[in-house]
Amino acid sequence: MRQQIITKLLAGVAGLGLALGAVGAYASPESDRQELIKYYQSKYPNIKIDDYVYGALAFDEDSKAQYDAIMEFPPYEADIDAGRKLWETPFKNGKTYASCLPNGGKNIAGNYPMFDEAKGKVVTLNDAINDCRTANGEEAYKLGDKNTMGKLTAYMRTLSDGMLMNVKVQGPKAMAAYEDGKKSFFTRKGQLNFACASCHVQNAGTRLRSELISPAVGHTVHWPVFRGGDNLVMLQNRYEGCFKQVRAVPPAIGSTTMNNLEYFHSSLSNGLPMKASVFRK
Repeated sequence: MRQQIITKLLAGVAGLGLALGAVGAYASPESDRQELIKYYQSKYPNIKIDDYVYGALAFDEDSKAQYDAIMEFPPYEADIDAGRKLWETPFKNGKTYASCLPNGGKNIAGNYPMFDEAKGKVVTLNDAINDCRTANGEEAYKLGDKNTMGKLTAYMRTLSDGMLMNVKVQGPKAMAAYEDGKKSFFTRKGQLNFACASCHVQNAGTRLRSELISPAVGHTVHWPVFRGGDNLVMLQNRYEGCFKQVRAVPPAIGSTTMNNLEYFHSSLSNGLPMKASVFRK
């Protein structure tokens, strides 16, 4: 059975080059996004693109109804409150995150990741938080630590709930980072020879064992998520898990490869509203 599932998924990879164009071919981020939307709409004409913010739930009305019921009384509110406390606690110098982040940290999360021309690299929201900390004499948080960076961003992103994703790719260096992320998304890897796109482009909406596979569009609007109720998972932690699931060695969280992958991946959700801190199975 396991081999049949793998064979089915691999068969779907044959047309990947047609979904977003060949990996090596340069196209604008917006044209990539539009091509992917057209691809999904051709496969699932009855599903609105706006509904892809719900991930795999867009394909299953019963699961979506269960999700709505759970979200009325989220089981992870204590973690959001812990994040709020981290956000509001002043640094030793008396300043706060709100004092060193644009717009007091409100309605900015959808702009990340962004390309920082001065640094010559992609900067994620987590990087911006750590820059704020170190600028105020505090130690940087470990990027993959769900008890510090995870809880803080879970709360912070609620300050941008409903904001439309607005990841900008402007200039040759930013475009190079975007293309590097696109290459990572489409390149097969690991002993199972899968790409991110193997599941989330060609096989979005189909089942892997008992679970529906989510589409890449809409993916990045809702991280961190709480899986199974209270297990907080950040986006690059999830990337790390995917690498391991296909039996590949994952790049380090916060590395250029991971940040560029998040940059490309996030741009695919431009124009969709953020859904901060949500439940997932």
